[in-house]
Amino acid sequence: MSSDSQGVRKAEVRLKWDPSPWNQPPHHLDIIATTYSADAPYGRPVYVVHFDNRSPDGTINMSRHSQTGQGFGYVEAMTLELDRLASSFARVVVGVAIHQNSGPKTFGDLSNVGVLVVDGYKELLKDDFGHFSGSTALTVAEFTRDASGAWEFHEILRGFDCDPVVFTAEMGCAPQP
Repeated sequence: MSSDSQGVRKAEVRLKWDPSPWNQPPHHLDIIATTYSADAPYGRPVYVVHFDNRSPDGTINMSRHSQTGQGFGYVEAMTLELDRLASSFARVVVGVAIHQNSGPKTFGDLSNVGVLVVDGYKELLKDDFGHFSGSTALTVAEFTRDASGAWEFHEILRGFDCDPVVFTAEMGCAPQP
C-alpha cells in the first residue's frame, strides 16, 4: 500500500518478455486495466483499457505496445492518471494476459517475463511471474480510492487460466476464499 498522504497520483505499469524463437509464432502479451464504479467496486467493469483503446476520458492509456516482445527492457507500458479519474470510480485493477491465438501458452512458456509498477521514480511492484508458470493471465495491481479521495496501491498477484476476453470479465472479482 502506498504510504504517501496524497496517494498515488500517476502510475505506470511496464511489461517485458523475450521474443519467441525465430521458428515459432510470436508471444503476444497485453497489459489490461479495468475500472469499477464506487457503486459496484466488485461488479462489472465500467470500461476496459488494453492495447487498441484508451479510457474515454484519456486518463488510462497505452504509451508503448509490443506484439512480439522485441526491444530492450520493458517493451509495453500503460499510464494511469488516477488523480484525473472521476470521483464515480473507486477501483482500478491491472493485469497481464497472454494471447492464445497460436495455441496455448502460459507464463512458464516465456522467458525473461516481468512487470514493473512505478509511481514517478518510486517502485511499487517488480515481479517475474515465477510463481505463476501455469497461468495464462495474471492480476498485478489494484488501485483503490480511500475516504479522502486519495488512491492507494495494492499488490494483487493472482493467476488465471483463461483467454484475455474472459480474463477482463473475471480479473476484478473478489477472490474466492
